Amino acid sequence: MSIEALHPPDENTLRILVSTDNHLGYLERDPIRGLDSFAALEEVLYLAKKYKSDMVLLAGDLFHDNKPTRRTLHKTMDIIKRYTMGPDPVKIQILSEKNFAHGEANYLQEFYSVDLPIFSIHGNHDDPTRDGNELLAALDLLSVTHLVNYFGRQDMIDKVEIAPILLKKGDTHVALYGMGALRDERLNRMWQAKKSSFS
Repeated sequence: MSIEALHPPDENTLRILVSTDNHLGYLERDPIRGLDSFAALEEVLYLAKKYKSDMVLLAGDLFHDNKPTRRTLHKTMDIIKRYTMGPDPVKIQILSEKNFAHGEANYLQEFYSVDLPIFSIHGNHDDPTRDGNELLAALDLLSVTHLVNYFGRQDMIDKVEIAPILLKKGDTHVALYGMGALRDERLNRMWQAKKSSFS
């Protein structure tokens, strides 16, 4: 089936557009390729709207660097805001609790009008780094401003706990598991010591 043949999803079809390794800000100072990563993100979100996706899943490395420039953050926030804010209702329910880095899903926030929710984990390029006493990722900025639903972050150093986001649309139920990038050595230690769990 060609993408042109896609019909709008019915009340039981959960349509998810998946994008990964966007690497926003890659070669941003290059006069020829500097805007390529932003154009690619804009195309992803344009297609998500065109084909009436219920949500977008960003599967890591949204940013090329874990400390993107202000220009990269500004362009990213502008693109996301243009494509995700709107008056249409979101047709998916979240049945689980405490899934996101900064509270409930952005489209459930009283003072925000999100009609295309984005769910994202971090990758190895944009993982959290220590900033004073806190571990922060660029995705934390997008999450605290309710532009992105950031999940899959592992803050405990002595164990890994992965809980799903339980999604429902009509009669369709999905358990969405996500784990942001971890160093191989750390993850291996947790597996060997049986200090990793899926709930």
